[in-house]
Order: sequence, then structure tokens, then C-alpha cells
Amino acid sequence: MDMQPAQLEAIKKQLAGLKERSPFYAKKFEGIDLDAIQTQADFEKLPFSEKADLRDAYPLGLAAVPSEKITRIHSSSGTTGTPVIIPYTQKDVDDWAIQFARCYEYAGVTPQDRVQITPGYGLWTAGIGFQAGCERLGAMAVPMGPGNTDKQLKMMQDLESTVLCATSSYALLLAEEIEKRGIRDQIKLRKLIFGSERSGEKTRQRIREVLGCDMYDIYGLTEVYGPGIGISCDGGDYMHVWSDYIYVEIIDPETGEVLPDGEPGEIVLTTLCKEGAPLIRFRTHDLSRIIPEPCPCGHNEHPRIDIIKGRSDDMMKIHGVNVFPSQIEEIIAHFEDASSEFQIRLSHLDGRDTMRLYVEAVSGMVDFADLGRRIGAAVKSKIGFTPLVKVVELGVLPRSEKKTKRVFDERD
Repeated sequence: MDMQPAQLEAIKKQLAGLKERSPFYAKKFEGIDLDAIQTQADFEKLPFSEKADLRDAYPLGLAAVPSEKITRIHSSSGTTGTPVIIPYTQKDVDDWAIQFARCYEYAGVTPQDRVQITPGYGLWTAGIGFQAGCERLGAMAVPMGPGNTDKQLKMMQDLESTVLCATSSYALLLAEEIEKRGIRDQIKLRKLIFGSERSGEKTRQRIREVLGCDMYDIYGLTEVYGPGIGISCDGGDYMHVWSDYIYVEIIDPETGEVLPDGEPGEIVLTTLCKEGAPLIRFRTHDLSRIIPEPCPCGHNEHPRIDIIKGRSDDMMKIHGVNVFPSQIEEIIAHFEDASSEFQIRLSHLDGRDTMRLYVEAVSGMVDFADLGRRIGAAVKSKIGFTPLVKVVELGVLPRSEKKTKRVFDERD
């Protein structure tokens, strides 16, 4: 994607004096004259930053402002290893709310809506971002946070919530509970805004069937403000990314080469006006592509990326074959008698790697053994090896109030 003149000027402004303001970038860009970055080609010669780099800066080594200007910190949602701490100035907080309010607007949310927010609060960026954007827009925020499904459904009914914000996993759990309790006619939802994890079309279709509302995929990550830096629209599943705040590149994950628009690769993000912790060429490991065609919604000032196809660091190696969870999900999606839910367990048995694949049948009327054989054959045909497929009843696999863990690697 060609860098716009305003984006280049913003990047040059970000780079000016950055090494003096940030010990992290003083080390990262040692020996590089940042004042010499005058073109897109110059910019593309700068080294990438990785999450591992950010961990090494713990706790506040990423800060590019004095500590008295830091008004908030957030941390990535990972539960293992050294956390990544991201400092925010008041301008960063305000800019994030502006971007999030824009997401709601693109999804057709208005000040008349009542927005039930189920993502978590705390160091994670999710809940507070959804709330700040909602309040900036002027809609009614119902800040539930995760869990307590009984109370979620009671508030949804009593307050007549019209917008649900959730991970796709929790939206599926709520949809199944609504269907089980027979209360669909008491639910007023008209919009679902979901994100934080990849979700396949089969999961989305299942949610649509029960809730009957429009669905919008939101994008973001803690290192780059949080959720709210982009969202899909009524023009399709692709997501607009706010080009006045974020510059997007797509690279080949293996070579680091910048790819032309339309080619799939890894998303790399640069913040254009972030103060507390600017990010320059940050590798997200999210897999997508830039959509070159104009959007039917008419908002063509902000480029679009495809829905996230997976992560470059999610790859599994089985019998010498590289496999992504999204490949398994796409295969299962072709079987009408299988639900959207699956679980992969990798183990080492009798001297070789084994994949056990657990899949739910849509009902007890399905021939479980036959479905398992057909799915195993499809995996063998498309990927190159045969997993051990176990078909289970609908609802047996765990549902999550946050993100659903689908891969368990039990190999030593």
C-alpha cells in the first residue's frame, strides 16, 4: 500500500528525537540516522519490532515521555512470561476513544443504543476501550465485564440491550443459552461487535441464526492502543483500519519483504501519533491482506484488510507438515453435520506425533463414526496426514467467556 503524504509526515514527526525520548528506540535504532528517513522506501529499511523486544523493555522501558505524562498503563493479555506494559498519555487515551467511537459509527450504532460490554476490564485493554468509545459516541454503556451468564441475560432482557460486545466464543455461548432457555423473543439485540480471536464462518453463522443481528468484526491489539483501530462495515467482512492513526504494511512472514496489495501475509503496524509508547513497524503475526478494491460502504478514506486468517506463530508441525488451526477449521466448515466447535490435541505416541481432533456433531441423529471417518479423510486429502477424529455430542467441548483455546500441545 502506498504511504499517503500525511502518513509520511506523521512518521517523520514520530521519528524526530525518538532516540532521545526513548531508551528502547535508542538501542533499537542505534547507528541509524532517523532524520534521513524521507521516503516510504527509506522507512521500509527500518528494522521490525517484535513482542519479545517489548517484553525486554519491562516495566516502563517503552515510555517515550516523562513518567508524569503517563496517565494509564495497560498490559497484553498473555498469562505466561514477562508481561508487556504499554504506557498511555492522556492524548493516547483520548485518541483511542475517538477511534473506538468511529468503530461504533461504522457499525451503525447510535446514541439511542444500549451497549452491553462483556470483554474483561483491568490491565487488559478490552472492556475499558469498548466503554470509552461508547461514552464518546453518547450511547448507554452497560459495563458487565465477562462471566455470570445468568446476570448477563437478565440485564440483556431488563435493560433491553441493543448492542452486544463480546468475543465470538462468548457470543456463541450466550446465543446457545438464549436458544436453550427459549428467550429469543425477549432479546432486543440488533448488533454484535466481536473480536479478540479469530472466528470461522461456521461460528458466525451459528450466532446469526440464534441472535438474528448484524455482526461486525473489530480489530486491535494492546500494543497498538487496543481493540478499536479498525472494524468491518455493512460493505462486507473486510475491516477498515484508521489510516490517520495507523499505517499498515503486509509482509512475507519468512523474508520480511513488503507485499503488494491483495497478497496475503503478516500485518505490520506503525502508530502515527501515539505518545506514550510509539510503535514502529511492529510485527503483529496476524495473517491477512490489504483489500485494494473500493468498499461498497463508500468510506474509502481508510484502507481495508481481510478478516484475520490466523497467526504466523500458530503453526503446528505434524509428520513434517506445517498446519494452521484455521486449515482444520475450514475443513470442518464443509460438513453440515458438524458444529463450528473443535479441539486439537497433539501428543507423541509410539515414537511419532499424533493429532487427536475432537469435533461436535450438530445433533444426536448424526452417525458419529461416519462423520469422523469423513473428516479424517478430508484432512488427509487437503493437508497430507490422517488425524484421530473423535466426534462428540453438541455442547460437550468447553465454551469460553473469553477466548476459546483450541490447540493443546502435549508433546514433550
